[in-house]
Amino acid sequence: MLQALFILTILLVVHVPLGDYMAKALDGGRHLRIERALYRICGVDPDAEQDRRHYLLALLAFSALSVVFLFALLTFQGSLPWSGGHEGMPWELALHTAVSFTTNTSWQNYAGESPIGHTHLAVMAGLGVQAFASAAVGMCVGLALIRALVRRGGTGLGNFWVDLIRSVFRVLLPLAVVFGLALIGLGVQQNLAGAETVRTIAGGTQTLLGGPVGSWESIKLISGDGGGFFNASSAHPFENPSAMTNAIEILLMLLVPTAFIRLFGRMSGDLKLGWTLLVVVGILFGLLLTAGTLAQGAQTGTVAQAVGGQFEGTETRIGVPGSTLFGVAATASADGALNASYDSFSSLGGGVLLAAMMLGEIAPGGTGSGLYGLIMAVLIAVFLGGLMVGRTPEFMGKRIGYVEMRYVVLYSLVAPTLILGFTALAVALPEGRSSMGNVGAHGLTEVLYAYTSNVTSNGSAMAGLNGNTMFYNLTMTAAMALGRYLPIAFVLALAGRLVHRQPVAITAGTLRTSGINFVVLATGAALILALLNFLPALSLGPLADGLLG
Repeated sequence: MLQALFILTILLVVHVPLGDYMAKALDGGRHLRIERALYRICGVDPDAEQDRRHYLLALLAFSALSVVFLFALLTFQGSLPWSGGHEGMPWELALHTAVSFTTNTSWQNYAGESPIGHTHLAVMAGLGVQAFASAAVGMCVGLALIRALVRRGGTGLGNFWVDLIRSVFRVLLPLAVVFGLALIGLGVQQNLAGAETVRTIAGGTQTLLGGPVGSWESIKLISGDGGGFFNASSAHPFENPSAMTNAIEILLMLLVPTAFIRLFGRMSGDLKLGWTLLVVVGILFGLLLTAGTLAQGAQTGTVAQAVGGQFEGTETRIGVPGSTLFGVAATASADGALNASYDSFSSLGGGVLLAAMMLGEIAPGGTGSGLYGLIMAVLIAVFLGGLMVGRTPEFMGKRIGYVEMRYVVLYSLVAPTLILGFTALAVALPEGRSSMGNVGAHGLTEVLYAYTSNVTSNGSAMAGLNGNTMFYNLTMTAAMALGRYLPIAFVLALAGRLVHRQPVAITAGTLRTSGINFVVLATGAALILALLNFLPALSLGPLADGLLG
């Protein structure tokens, strides 16, 4: 708990100056020379505003081109430089991987060390680039929604291309360089070497892989992208060699999403509201961490019985508490990294990781996506509060009417519909059941975890499910694409409605969006919404596995 307190204290201190800088750097101001050059090359007018339709079309066009480029790179990587003996990926796996990294999910249905794993060039020119790009896309949508809430009239939500380039060059790239050098200095591997066979102390041989790990490690954590150069991800000593790097990696996963809440308070001119949202996020994260710690300390469920205790699947240099904190931070921040085997977590511990994603990735969620998901949950709380006081709900001086709430509800229904629908399809069909490494409640949990991770753009996995089949590659691809872009479409549709609304007068009957009452209301709304959607599935999966196994 002292470790968690230390990391979270640093986060609380650092997020203020970072959030203030992000607000200044991303909204308004002059264009940098390199930015103006990129605008000219791309034929973009950086001073032109885009409405919700043009903003969405630009976002979708950029994402589609990213998928095409990454798909081609992965398919033909075996014939390109720095292949390291790797082959090109089969088309269905290449498509899955391309969509996975473009949607900021980074679920990998392959091991990096395998013959069809990624090459050095694929990491540097493909997966690493998409870590920047996919994170920036989420930040763009968050910025567009903030502008819709702040502006008084008009239709403009900003310019997608300007938001994208500024997010990359002014925020993500500087952070990645600084922390990448720090991780490399602390022992994270960084080279362009191939495989090397060495002799072990016991007299055997072992093949060790080289590669540009450190330069990818920082951005994969900062961006919420996740993934891993090696199959073991951040449990591998070349990615996460010590307790110090483990603490830094946890901090990086939470840094930008938390700073984005400060950015919201600064851009909206209401720092008090920003602190209120941060308290909501802190309570949700604290509940998850407490539940996870307690669950990992309990010796119940089929997982604990099968592996003989909670140390199975855990790196001794990190320990169970460090693994629990990392797991909760990764699943609560939409980051698919891991430093332990989540399939070796206790049944209830795995259920906590599931719950963190099922909350909607809002504690604090992904880069940008965590903020707009949190605002959607807050709008539901505002709507419920308006019903209690008998007046039309308002948020930041703007009325939230029937049409606005329709978009909020549609947004809220995307994740449970896709998660439960694809999970039901997988367990109903023999193609889905044949990949399950376990039966019963734990087998259901693995499938449920897989589609939850894919739909919510998390990317972490339980190792008991073989996802590299035609069925799972294609259904997961559909789940990731729909789970990413349908919510974005509803957020931008809502932003388009809100941006032209004029503020209404604040009266004694207006629901105050600060103070302990609103914190309780918003936290309760987020928890109740998740429970109503997923409690039956959780009861059949991790709860049954932990309590009855």
